[in-house]
Amino acid sequence: METAGVQDAPTAVVVVDPDGLVSGWSEGGLLLLGWAAEETVGRPVTDLLVDPPPGFPDDAGTDSTGLIALRHRNGSTVDAVVTAHPLGGSSGRALGLVLTVQRWGRRPVIADRAFEQCPFALGVYDPDLRFLWVNAAASRVMAHSEEQVLGEKYRELFPELDDAAYTNKLSEVARTGEPARLITIFRPLGSAYANAWATSMWPVRDAEGTVRAVANWGFDMSAEYWARQRLLILNEASSGIGRTLDVVSTARELATAPIPGFVDLAIVDLFDEVLRGEEPPVPAAVTAAGTITLSRAAQHSAKEDPDRPPGPATPVGYASGSIVARCMATGRSTVQLAAEPSQGGEWAFGPGLAADPAHWPPGTPLIDPSIAAKGLTGKITVPLLARGAVLGVVAFARRDRPEAFTADDLILAEQMAAKAAVAIDNARRYSHEHTTALTLQRSLLPQRLPRQEAIEVASGYLPAGAGAGVGGDWFDVIPLSGARVALVVGDVVGHGLHASASMGRLRTAVRTLADVDLPPDELLTHLDDLVLHLPDDLQPENRFESTGESGATCLYAVYDPVSRRCAMASAGHPLPLIIAADGSRTLLSVQPGPPLGVGGLPFEATEVEVPEGSLLALYTDGLVESRERDAEQGIAELLRVLSEPATSLEALCDTAIAVLLPDHRTDDAALLLARTHALTADRVADWNVEPDVSQVPPARRFASGQLAVWGLEEEAFVTELVVTELVTNAIKYGEPPIRLRLIRDTALICEVSDASETTPHLRRARAFDEGGRGLMLVAQLTQGWGTRHTTSGKTIWCAQTIESR
Repeated sequence: METAGVQDAPTAVVVVDPDGLVSGWSEGGLLLLGWAAEETVGRPVTDLLVDPPPGFPDDAGTDSTGLIALRHRNGSTVDAVVTAHPLGGSSGRALGLVLTVQRWGRRPVIADRAFEQCPFALGVYDPDLRFLWVNAAASRVMAHSEEQVLGEKYRELFPELDDAAYTNKLSEVARTGEPARLITIFRPLGSAYANAWATSMWPVRDAEGTVRAVANWGFDMSAEYWARQRLLILNEASSGIGRTLDVVSTARELATAPIPGFVDLAIVDLFDEVLRGEEPPVPAAVTAAGTITLSRAAQHSAKEDPDRPPGPATPVGYASGSIVARCMATGRSTVQLAAEPSQGGEWAFGPGLAADPAHWPPGTPLIDPSIAAKGLTGKITVPLLARGAVLGVVAFARRDRPEAFTADDLILAEQMAAKAAVAIDNARRYSHEHTTALTLQRSLLPQRLPRQEAIEVASGYLPAGAGAGVGGDWFDVIPLSGARVALVVGDVVGHGLHASASMGRLRTAVRTLADVDLPPDELLTHLDDLVLHLPDDLQPENRFESTGESGATCLYAVYDPVSRRCAMASAGHPLPLIIAADGSRTLLSVQPGPPLGVGGLPFEATEVEVPEGSLLALYTDGLVESRERDAEQGIAELLRVLSEPATSLEALCDTAIAVLLPDHRTDDAALLLARTHALTADRVADWNVEPDVSQVPPARRFASGQLAVWGLEEEAFVTELVVTELVTNAIKYGEPPIRLRLIRDTALICEVSDASETTPHLRRARAFDEGGRGLMLVAQLTQGWGTRHTTSGKTIWCAQTIESR
């Protein structure tokens, strides 16, 4: 009656007679408790127990099992599982008991009970996936008892389940003998909620190593899985929301981000002020006024194409007592459920730990059967709050999926809304600044280019596209003395209001310096000094606040229609394109100088002859450079477009901008086109004056005669006075050679040049002074006068307005 045992798991068999004395002792007893047979036989069995149960062994039931502490021979205690089997004779008389003793945890029945009571689903299949054994947890998951599944094939027993990944993996383990792990989304029979299951599978081999079965265990990891899914949704939403600085685009990103992983429908409603880039109103004031009117900025459902272009924003009204009004007034979210979701009489808000209703904030969720009429099972309304202001609301709704919202879903909705609210507010602020900067920039650019006889001009300007700040590109056309005209184009580094303000200062400075008639290289030198001081002038009081980069590029060119020559200098700006009437291009040998703001470096001027009818194209780099092409390719494309015939200069300018500028441009672009004209010889009259006051009357007669030829007799009286004063001053205070020139342009221009560099100026003559009244007289009789210096001296000029004749 001895039971053979192994060293690491001995089993003892003890025979007890009706008097409770040990009558038999197995070798396993020696291995388990250290007692030999001669030491135990004849002794009461209770001597081997640390604390005998009351009535033991007489009251031991049939095949009863219990955990009992036994005495080891060395004095230690051995916890063992003792099973009592009654021993009967042939006449039915009780002969005693047979006790089987095994150390706790070693007994096969304990292992059976451990596996049976395991909270994880355990199962064993044969290679054909027939059930060999399942525990209670697996039976609950399958909603089938062990008797119902044993011997049945899994796929035949549950044909309605979509779990091919699970059964395919089981077959793979049976075929290859390699263990595997798998995570599946599994909806238990009778449950409305899909659970996530982690499963481990391994082969069961016999002594020869042949795979005889496949065992697996799995546990419901829904709480962890859905928490991870929420993090993935939030991470995807965080990277997908706020990619542009456009309010409507950001609202649409919020509406599409949670679909289909989180909800079936998302709606974003914003105040009209937010869409316009203005400050949002105070919700309390809006609520007090009655109905709240918002704009449906974005709406998206799982049944819609995510690439479908969005429609226009439409107005939508909410009553003062509505959920939306309450959320906006309180700043708190509201969860609505169509019905109280219950399963087996218990709350079932979803899988895993989130099903605990204690996770919900007070007063949430709100059971609202009215949303079922809209086909919804649940709805979360979250106010869009950013920097203490309410921008609108976002609603997340479910209608096709059976899962009810959980408290963790509310957290996810609020996190996405918080991320989106900041992005929407950033877009609103950018839109406001962009509009302000664009308005400022357009106000600083010339509203109407002046009409000039020397040139015909056309211009085009386009700000950067949405998402890029307004830059500091500008252009200008400035009339100069002697029928000349200055063409200017520039670009300030940076974007936004700072760039627009800097551009305005530079444009004003260029106009001021142009009035002094400085040569192009000298004008840029003075402009460079101004840019060097701009950072100091604009330095904020808060040293941690940055105004952005400083610096600019500029091209200044002066065209003279009398000589048909163009002088120019560049401060880091692309040189103009000069295309003759026959299509040939004039190449410029000069190189652009350093950008403005570098300081200490000279600017080089060049002068070229421009044939009549030539086209001058001045532009900023935003016109020719883009992500799709470099500057050289852009210039070549601009040359090609400008060489093509056009109905007008304005049409040619529009075509060039349309061809060269992409839809999604990242920089401002400006183009200034000028078609040159020349003043013919019959519109210019020159006379050399000898340095003798006796030459004043002949100079006066020369002017009168020329005005008669031009049909300007009405201007003769003023012109004779002006010529008298200017020629007299040149003879008295200047140096030869002295020259008188009359130009008939849009105005009648009188110029007297001499070799002296002394600049005359106005002064107030006293009552008895013999001189000092000449320039005062010239200034009073003409509409403008001034001095310009040349390499050979100076020129005093004045202009009279004449009627078109």
